[in-house]
Amino acid sequence: MPSKKRLEDHEPALPDLRPQSLSEYIGQEEIKKKLQIAIAAAKIRNEPLDHILLAGPPGLGKTTLAFVIAKEMGKNIYVTSGPILERQGDIAAILSALDFGDILFIDEIHRMNKAVEEIFYSALEDYKIDIMVGKGPTARSIRVGLKPFTLIGATTRSGLLSSPLRNRFGMILEFQFYSENELVEIIKRACGIMKIKVEDDAAYLIAKRSRGTPRIALRLLKRARDVMTIKGKDVLSKDLVEKTMDILEIDELGLDEMDRKILKTIIEIYDGGPVGLEVLASTLNVEVDTLKEVHEPYLLRMGLIARTLRGRIATPLAYKHFGYPYKLRGGLFDESFTKSNESQREN
Repeated sequence: MPSKKRLEDHEPALPDLRPQSLSEYIGQEEIKKKLQIAIAAAKIRNEPLDHILLAGPPGLGKTTLAFVIAKEMGKNIYVTSGPILERQGDIAAILSALDFGDILFIDEIHRMNKAVEEIFYSALEDYKIDIMVGKGPTARSIRVGLKPFTLIGATTRSGLLSSPLRNRFGMILEFQFYSENELVEIIKRACGIMKIKVEDDAAYLIAKRSRGTPRIALRLLKRARDVMTIKGKDVLSKDLVEKTMDILEIDELGLDEMDRKILKTIIEIYDGGPVGLEVLASTLNVEVDTLKEVHEPYLLRMGLIARTLRGRIATPLAYKHFGYPYKLRGGLFDESFTKSNESQREN
């Protein structure tokens, strides 16, 4: 069962660093514009906000934004996740407890049980649910009315949502990776809250190695603060950040130890590929989902690997990063490909 959380009692993982309003929320400007209009209109009409689906890679602020929306609306928020909603009775109890305008936030909504999902169809459209009473030939359905509420679903894999559920969201908001300038702004805001003096070069270095993700940026900032404390320094400098990155084994492209291990395995063991994801996961002794959802998206975005029908291939940029000589094989890559991807990476 999810817990009902009043906003003033909520204690997120980073209680002092999360924004409390849309004005404090940095980045995702297009999403904020849409929400500002929707929230203002809902308040004027004294109606619940339309149902919202927040989609995008992990760490981009979907959960944070859900709490910001609840704060802006002045409503309570119930928090749960798709995998733990296993029975229809669970969701019926949750929905029946919601007051007018309350927000139900379901993380990983794409992993929700199909039987549970079907209850939402009438709940989201008509604010009613059908509850089965009894079993066998004597079973009957009772329709129960609900108070109008808002469902906010968060997903890292929107393609796994069924069409009937997806189509019942009034707003589908796709999150984008953050620019380095936006991450610098987030880092400096966090430093202000934590009362840390930070050099511009230090903030930029953290942002550059944060993979376009605020969660990673804040995690790296905290580790850099640890190093600063141990060294007895009053200012977070570029040198301290570089020392932190060396300790964490994060290189200039933001690659961690596993990222490099993936690339070197493709290059050294499989001669640059192609290699299937299952085979690669078995060789590395990691879960396929870990490769697919945690590491592969960034390696693809950086142009270090490419997908083919036969599997994953290390690109010339990956060879260059490790200082390995690259030989053209089958005309898959050429000099223009390399220059194009280097340009994209720099931008």
